[in-house]
Amino acid sequence: MAPKDPLLGTLKVCVLNLQSDGDLVSDSNPHLASCCELLELVLRKGLQQPVLSLVHRDYWQCFEQLNQKDACGRLSALSLVVEQTRVCRKLLSAQGRGRFLLRLALSRRALPQLITHLLHTPRVLECYSPEVSILRNEEFVEPFMSLLLVLSHMDFKLDMENCSFLDESWILPVCETYEVVPCREVGMVLRYLSGRVFVLDLTPGGQAHVDKFLCPGDIIDEINGTSLRNSKNGQAGVVLSRLKGCPLSIGVLRWRARDGTVYRPLIKLLRALRTENPALQLGPATTQQSAAKDQNTSPSQCLKEGRIVYIVQFLGKANIGMYGGKEVLQNAISQVLQKNQPSKEVLVDLKETHLTCTDRNTELELFEHHYPEISCVGRFSQPDYTIFAFCVADSPETPQSTGFCCVALRAGSVQECEEIVCRVGEAACASFRKAVITHDS
Repeated sequence: MAPKDPLLGTLKVCVLNLQSDGDLVSDSNPHLASCCELLELVLRKGLQQPVLSLVHRDYWQCFEQLNQKDACGRLSALSLVVEQTRVCRKLLSAQGRGRFLLRLALSRRALPQLITHLLHTPRVLECYSPEVSILRNEEFVEPFMSLLLVLSHMDFKLDMENCSFLDESWILPVCETYEVVPCREVGMVLRYLSGRVFVLDLTPGGQAHVDKFLCPGDIIDEINGTSLRNSKNGQAGVVLSRLKGCPLSIGVLRWRARDGTVYRPLIKLLRALRTENPALQLGPATTQQSAAKDQNTSPSQCLKEGRIVYIVQFLGKANIGMYGGKEVLQNAISQVLQKNQPSKEVLVDLKETHLTCTDRNTELELFEHHYPEISCVGRFSQPDYTIFAFCVADSPETPQSTGFCCVALRAGSVQECEEIVCRVGEAACASFRKAVITHDS
């Protein structure tokens, strides 16, 4: 009877479990972390440490040596996988880079080729003990490669941006992106612990507090593609200051895991954070809290692609002539209301460069306007303070164009009406300033 390795037997069971869940494997798959951990154990088994070196050797150092160019002097496809791993700024250790490499190879269905390349590179293979290593045992290599081929036929859809905790754990946190239109103040109180940027609290009235997308205890992982991993005190503030008045894309790592409990690698750090903010609750989410998290907004708001979308009433629009300044706004709103157009419930989505209005029932887009097109925005002074409107230049293609039209809507509350007006106004002003700077340069 041929000898068996318990690692390969366990890996086979795990691969079969992944297969049983379907061809698509995402980060939420309960068997993914176990499969990756078993692959890691196979690659570490029999890995010998250098005699005259204080640096601990891990399997990443072996793959790093495979970075070779093809006959034309270009990086090969496998070498590109290794190079992408090497330059990732969210990883600080050989363990983290090795794990990132395995996830990337699974996503690109390149793991069999990567291992084959290692097996055919003698100077690298010599790092493994012939007596212990699976990679240097002919009877074990064949079944191992067969399992890798099975994995290569699966479709792995893994979030490669969510990799900051691979240095510590195969279990990754919930990762989301928070899109912020240009605003005066995001409104976050930040604390730096172990090279990570935590949200200690939210400033009342700030954009983060208004949007309710961030929670104390969450981690700011990156801003507009700039990684904040291993940040020094104040580094996030410097990045935000440099981007003041610009649209922001903030990568957020949640302190709650997918099951509602605390993400385990954060427990000690969150306890330290709670000494500064005693209001930070670290217990499991209750049913009410889970429901609140799912909604995460007021009844007049909803989430769409990581952004707050306002649920408002579209009251109609009217042509107002050749002037679209703020001095004509109140009269323009009255003109819209006098037309008594049927109102409809719509979704107003304030994106980075433009806003859209979509019929909530039919999901048809009613209009789209870039911020530079908006000449003014404001609330109705009387008698209904929840009505707001903006003036926008008519499209040149519009038949019988008269210059400007006024679009009027009703928000769910006076406060929300003010929020929308401020966000649109700030975004329009920022776009105008950017256009002026671009023109001058």
